[in-house]
Amino acid sequence: MISSLPRRVLAEFLGTALLVAVVVGSGIAAEQLSPDDVGLQLLENSMATVFGLAALILMFGPVSGAHFNPVVSLADWFLGRRAGKGLSLAEVGAYVVAQVTGAIGGALLANVMFDVDQAISTKDRATGGHFVAEIVATAGLVVLIFALVRSDRGALAAPAVGGYIGAAYWFTSSTSFANPAVTIGRVFSDTFAGIAPGSVTPFVLAQLVGLAVGVLLVLVLYPGVGDKADDVVVRPG
Repeated sequence: MISSLPRRVLAEFLGTALLVAVVVGSGIAAEQLSPDDVGLQLLENSMATVFGLAALILMFGPVSGAHFNPVVSLADWFLGRRAGKGLSLAEVGAYVVAQVTGAIGGALLANVMFDVDQAISTKDRATGGHFVAEIVATAGLVVLIFALVRSDRGALAAPAVGGYIGAAYWFTSSTSFANPAVTIGRVFSDTFAGIAPGSVTPFVLAQLVGLAVGVLLVLVLYPGVGDKADDVVVRPG
């Protein structure tokens, strides 16, 4: 039985908020602990994200599916719509609002926990390489999630998604935001994990292109995946 929409929206809000708190907070801690070694800072930031994301998927997956990402919610709606599975378009809208507001709240919370001034990020990230990297990171995330669902391995989503994002911190030049809500949230912390407002639009556009590429690959590689859309990421119950 699928959870009520208010419960699912609350889970998406809390999960996305905590995810951004993990990303931003661990970035601040990394800057403080390893001020002269950017590579070590990234390692610390990525490892915290791997474990934090996996734990959050396990925590909130049984309620909302643990999307925490408008890309995942949109893919779930698009792939499941013909089979009458997955989210409705209205539910996608509710999820996205919860995800974006949660992401902003998570960044503000991280600033408070580390006594960092509330400020808009000044870290410009918009380059051609970053644009391509976000397409790759986002497409790969979409394919991974729906591959697991199509093959009845959704229970592996927590370690698999956490591991993929952790790896993508390193193999993409953008450090794999792969999430429009998280991208917007990270504007609100002028720290290691921040992103300047001017870089948000190119990142989100790249993520939407990555969504389209990922969905196309899923349709080619995993026909009939729409029948499993209710199971993304962890079956709600």
